[in-house]
Amino acid sequence: MRNGLLIDYEFCTGCQSCEVACQKEHGFEAGTWGIRVLDEGPWEVDAKTMNWNKIPTPTTLCDLCAERTQQGKLPSCVHHCLAAVMKYGPIDELVKEMDKKPNQVMFVPGPYICK
Repeated sequence: MRNGLLIDYEFCTGCQSCEVACQKEHGFEAGTWGIRVLDEGPWEVDAKTMNWNKIPTPTTLCDLCAERTQQGKLPSCVHHCLAAVMKYGPIDELVKEMDKKPNQVMFVPGPYICK
C-alpha cells in the first residue's frame, strides 16, 4: 500500500515550519529542500477579493520521511505543521478526504527518490 501527503493549502499560513523541520530531519544544507512553501499570487479575483495561496510543495528529495514512518511516526513536515494542513496516510484514504472539500493537493512520491 502506497502512502502520500494530502495538503489543504486553503489554510496554509506560509510559516515554513515544514521546510525547517524537513531540512533539520534530513540534514539538508541551506538552499536544499524536501518540501518548499510556494506563493501562488497575489492577484485580484474581483474588486473585493484577492487570491493569495501558500502551497507546501514536496520536491524530488521527499521520501515521506521513510525512516520516521517506518517507526510509526508522521513525516516531519506533517508533525511540525503549525496550521495542521497536511495529512499522511494511504492514498485511497486520502482520496476520500480530497472528495470532502476543494483546495487540496495530493503528493505521492515516485518509485525512484533522488538523494
